[in-house]
Amino acid sequence: MTTYRIAPSILSADFARLGDEVRSVIDAGADFIHFDVMDNHYVPNLTVGPLVAQAVKPYCKRSDGTPVPLDVHLMVEPVDALAQMFAKAGADIISFHPEASRHVDRTLQLIRDAGCRAGLVFNPASSLDVLELVMDKVDLVLIMSVNPGFGGQSFIPEALRKTAMVRQRLDAYRAQSGREVLLEVDGGIKAENIAAVAAAGADTFVAGSAIFGHKDYRAVIDAMRAELARVA
Repeated sequence: MTTYRIAPSILSADFARLGDEVRSVIDAGADFIHFDVMDNHYVPNLTVGPLVAQAVKPYCKRSDGTPVPLDVHLMVEPVDALAQMFAKAGADIISFHPEASRHVDRTLQLIRDAGCRAGLVFNPASSLDVLELVMDKVDLVLIMSVNPGFGGQSFIPEALRKTAMVRQRLDAYRAQSGREVLLEVDGGIKAENIAAVAAAGADTFVAGSAIFGHKDYRAVIDAMRAELARVA
């Protein structure tokens, strides 16, 4: 039985009350808190840095004190220095785009040496070839179903085929190694398409405006879980 995880992206939250937003969406049933970092260099937008992650980290827990992972997606170039800064700020997972690093294997190892899980992110038109060469150091694969840089974009259907391709590779790797690698999809995820994304093989789903664009976060997350429950 697949465990599904919903990871609200705080890029779409109210930044004037970010701590309260994180607490509210966790109370509504979030499994991860997704933290998008853009540098106005690798992508044409500028968002937040390690100090904001450090400020948000104390809110990343359930009412009983159980920690909720802080899932940091670095849309930056170069990667290594910022990855280390986010690890110190409290990130649990740090993902980056392979084309933004000169030495992908080294960057993955650097993230893991800092005590975080390491992820690779693939844009809609990015090749998956590098994944085969570093699978032993990857804890999460993130498939972008929009072009990175802005929230609120529409889902690119071709991402379903790419997700299915990665699922095949991850299943083969798990059969060989016994190690589980998460498969996350980000971009245009909503209740209306989350089941199709899960059927393609994803187990972790980033949703920004689909959640934070509604007043009742729990109702949206519950609707997503109801759709996921229908996936065979």
